[in-house]
Amino acid sequence: MSKVLVLYYSSYGHIEAMASAVAEGARTAGATVDIKRVPETVPDDIAKSAWFKLDQQAPVAAIADLANYDAIIIGAPTRFGRMPSQMAAFLDQAGGLWASGALNGKVGGAFTSSASQHGGNEMTLFSIITNLLHFGMVIVGLPYSHQGQMTIDEITGGAPYGATTIAGGKGERQPSEIELAGARHQGMLIAQTAGKLFG
Repeated sequence: MSKVLVLYYSSYGHIEAMASAVAEGARTAGATVDIKRVPETVPDDIAKSAWFKLDQQAPVAAIADLANYDAIIIGAPTRFGRMPSQMAAFLDQAGGLWASGALNGKVGGAFTSSASQHGGNEMTLFSIITNLLHFGMVIVGLPYSHQGQMTIDEITGGAPYGATTIAGGKGERQPSEIELAGARHQGMLIAQTAGKLFG
């Protein structure tokens, strides 16, 4: 049975919801799954005045935690076409894991959100995936076995590089069922891959 970590950063709850769906999918493949978040770096008063969702239940991760898993799936929203500073600051502390090769051969994946359809989802996925490749990880995306990402009947996220959602310019849109299904599908595929490698 593989051990999977869903590691995320979420300002307004969109990525938190996607993280739950990713974890649900990984569990359907028989994996043991933990959901953790990275520390918030925005001062409390500013976060509160910007209506950040500060009551998230997931525990805060430590860098040392990463070495304990067969697969790590990272989710973070788009910030100007790349991952936000909160996630980048966390991963920047993983130099010791990189130097020791602690994550070599483990399975990785990415998921994200943006305000609009063309707001940087794919670039943000690549910014996360780039880190995972430097750690020596094997990447699993969201292939077209998730047919929902092909729909033209509604606005939807999803890319072959990872699950995505579109939050709206004011964060007013929550992940749709198609987007959540994509997140579950990617989580399942990553857990299955980890199971084959480490089962």
